[in-house]
Amino acid sequence: MFDPTSLVSQTPVIPVLTIERVADAVALARALVAGELPVIEVTLRTKAALDAIKAIAAEVPDCIVGAGTVIGASDIARAIVAGAKYLVSPGTPADLAVALAEASVPVLPGCATVSEAMALSARGFKVLKFFPAEASGGVAWLKSIAAPLPGIKFCPTGGIDHRNAATYLACPNVLAVGGSWVAPKDALAAGDFTAITALARAAAALRR
Repeated sequence: MFDPTSLVSQTPVIPVLTIERVADAVALARALVAGELPVIEVTLRTKAALDAIKAIAAEVPDCIVGAGTVIGASDIARAIVAGAKYLVSPGTPADLAVALAEASVPVLPGCATVSEAMALSARGFKVLKFFPAEASGGVAWLKSIAAPLPGIKFCPTGGIDHRNAATYLACPNVLAVGGSWVAPKDALAAGDFTAITALARAAAALRR
């Protein structure tokens, strides 16, 4: 099992991207890297996702591209073959936890409850995705479990944007947050990568 701590700690915000067109992938990754957000997550929610990861991995060497919405063992293999440098799951049933523990890249398994966090920690996972963060208790939840679960760090995602990201990042058990606000659909559709770089730069400035 590979520890994702150093990877996640490189950035305060991990852009969570749903890419519909492979043609957008490289320019989008370059725009985010230019805005000082080099760690990105491409969700496996579209037909273009794996090809987008492959293009980014091949053409944007300064970008650390991961695969999100990993929900089965087959996703793990396909994402790694495409070039994903890390994996993220929205939730982690037992069979997926076993498969993720054997992955050849760092992993952020998802959890939404204390019991899930404890179970994943017992399997050796020390950095978890907290999802959906806002719907599952948000900052209050993170603060309340910091003392009883001091060995676990989180990357909360879900309902986080420029308005509340700094509050999450102020939590001592949060290494980074995930969010889609740095690459809005309208800017991507318009090919306005300058705007995306500006949003990324503002997000990068949220470092504690």
